[in-house]
Parts: sequence; C-alpha cells; structure tokens
Amino acid sequence: MGHRKKQSQKKLNKMKKILILLASAFLYTAASAQTTWTADKNHSNVKFTVTHLLINDVDGTFKSVDATIVAAKPDFSDAKVSFTVQTATVSTDNDYRDKHLSSEDFFNVAKYPTLTFTSTGISKTSDKHYALTGNLTLAGVTKPVTFDLWYRGTIVNQMTKGDDAGFQLTGTIKRSDFNFGTKFGSATLSDEVTIKANGEFAKAK
Repeated sequence: MGHRKKQSQKKLNKMKKILILLASAFLYTAASAQTTWTADKNHSNVKFTVTHLLINDVDGTFKSVDATIVAAKPDFSDAKVSFTVQTATVSTDNDYRDKHLSSEDFFNVAKYPTLTFTSTGISKTSDKHYALTGNLTLAGVTKPVTFDLWYRGTIVNQMTKGDDAGFQLTGTIKRSDFNFGTKFGSATLSDEVTIKANGEFAKAK
C-alpha cells in the first residue's frame, strides 16, 4: 500500500509540474503577442476647451506629448493607454495667457512639469468606440477619469512601410476635482474642461 501511495504522489507531482509548465508557456505566449504602438509627435496632440465668462469658449493645446498603446487584439479591445504631456508647452495663441497658465495659479510648470494619464481598464461601447478608464495626474493631484476612445483604423504608412493606427480620445474633467485654478470661480472659467486628443501611432517593428 505504501509503495502505491508513493507512486500516486509521484504521478500527482509530475502532473502539477506539467500544468505549471503549460501555464507558464501560455502566459509567455500571451505576453509576447502584445504589441507596442508609439505616438508620432508630428501628428499627435492634446487639446482642451474651457468656457470664459459663461459666454465664450477658449481652446488650448500642448505642443509636446508622448503616448503609447499596448495591445494584443487587432481591434484594440484590450488596449492599455498612457500619455505624458509637458505642461510648459501649453499654448492658447496668446503669450500673456500662456504665461499665466504656466504660473502657480494653474499648471505651476516649475513644480509640476508633466500631466499624465495611465489607463486601468477598457470596455467596448459601440463599433470602434471604448470607455477607457484610468488615472489622470494634474498639478500633483491624481483622480480616476473615464474617456471615450475611438479607434479610427489601421493603415500601411507608405513612407515608413509600417503599420499606423489612428485614435481619438475625448472626455470632460472638472477643475475642482484637481484643485486646479481655484482662484477663479465658474463664472470666470467653467469648472468643466473638455479634453480632446488625436494621435497617429506607429507599430513597433
């Protein structure tokens, strides 16, 4: 009986090892199937819109954005998205206003040189549209946000001969959630700020 028990235990241990090896191989294959896509800075931007004095919209953009998307599925339904904005590159086509936005009243670029977003989840809402959840860090405050991510398609770039994918990210955040621009009430600047980001992403070779 003791001999049979030892044999059964050996078989069980062998089966466990095989299962562990299979699981490791599966995880390795899944990880290796992921592809990284990097934003083309010349064709990517992050824009924002805020309402001034309740009657007029003012638009701004950031001139320096780094972004990556990592996905294994061709429809990007498992995409992980991250981007970093250099806050000192904020531009509203008005030098005085841009200087003010860079000051401690708003972005405080000396203390907070970047604005970042890292996704934590994604779910399909309609054809090529996804609800993208993640953490946005603005002026030292990190809050969960949800954006709409529109996958606009993939083509072969005739110049690089590589694959390029297009995306647009849109959504609305509240200044008050990030203690941003607290000296200015909603009668001066709307609490809600609309975000719109466009990007062309090149597939890693």
